[in-house]
Amino acid sequence: MSHAPQIKIPATYMRGGTSKGVFFRLDDLPEAAQQPGESRDKLLLRVIGSPDPYGKHTDGMGGATSSTSKTVILSKSEQADHDVDYLFGQVSIDKPFIDWSGNCGNLTAAVGSFAISNGLVDADRIPEDGIAEIRIWQVNIQKTIVAHVPITRGEVQETGDFELDGVTFPAAEVQVDFMDPADAKGSMFPTGQLVDDLEVPGVGTLNATMINAGIPTVFVNAEDIGYTGTELQDDINNDPQALEKLETIRAYGALKMGLIEDVSEAADRQHTPKVAWVAKPTAYTASSGKAVSADDIDLLVRAMSMGKLHHAMMGTAAVAIAIAAAVPGTLVSEAAGGGERTDVRFGHPSGTLRVGAEAKSVDGQWQAVKASMSRSARVLMEGHIRVPGDSFL
Repeated sequence: MSHAPQIKIPATYMRGGTSKGVFFRLDDLPEAAQQPGESRDKLLLRVIGSPDPYGKHTDGMGGATSSTSKTVILSKSEQADHDVDYLFGQVSIDKPFIDWSGNCGNLTAAVGSFAISNGLVDADRIPEDGIAEIRIWQVNIQKTIVAHVPITRGEVQETGDFELDGVTFPAAEVQVDFMDPADAKGSMFPTGQLVDDLEVPGVGTLNATMINAGIPTVFVNAEDIGYTGTELQDDINNDPQALEKLETIRAYGALKMGLIEDVSEAADRQHTPKVAWVAKPTAYTASSGKAVSADDIDLLVRAMSMGKLHHAMMGTAAVAIAIAAAVPGTLVSEAAGGGERTDVRFGHPSGTLRVGAEAKSVDGQWQAVKASMSRSARVLMEGHIRVPGDSFL
């Protein structure tokens, strides 16, 4: 019996923020995978090693977590006044599907670097030394992001002394600005309320703030679901009942937000919305052993990603947190002490993160202007991915 040989596809394995993924230039993909559809999804599933019933990604480039089961496709931008088009795919670990419904804010920090190093940015946009402002068109959510990439002697500067909780080693700082990060298709608060009563069978009726900014997110109070906001991954991810409860909250939140028409559809939309719980600041010990003081933070936040508690914080969820904190009256704002603010520092399982945000009320409707945060990015490996030639046909 004959088998198709493996093919080679140019690719780069990169860390961006607290995530990592496999990056491709669109025109380097096999022709069948250069368009959205089954062939592209099959190819990227095989690259990552999904679906994997063992949950290890032994036969692929994935890391068997939501933070490391990611793919990125980049091309020269077709949008005016933009440098690069950025398409993100969140690959399920144990199911044969890729969620294209949202962005990855962490990997955004690596998009500008990849684009520069792979000839997707015009040379006159890159200084010999200084900061290159790369205008990114985020295809999934149809939004503009600006990455401020450090340049030394005409090349991307990756090494530095910027430390990011959730990342082991320091690197060069990359500031990322998420412009107008709210969902353009409707209200930033899709129910029209800053706080809703969310009825969740088997859980109860919860106060919830539901926001479309950065990524659709459902916020609830930690104490209302039996938590303190200081939980680490093992506290949640090793508890099947906790995971079921949080997924149920997420599913009914998605229904309330109008993202799905029937609660059963949530299973096929794992990437969005996120569900997170907030609490007032208190001291705790991060997963690294680092002591976080209540004085170091404005509030505590824990967030779920692809059915598991995230080890740090998703970049897009950090945008949602910051924008919600900037709007007085939300659960996030109340946990942070209330009032108006232009930035927030929150505690997550790996430490702390500060995010700047600007929101304004226009004719009684809240609008997100911008959210900014500092991340870092680094090339881990570059060369070729190999996949069986018939795995995506």
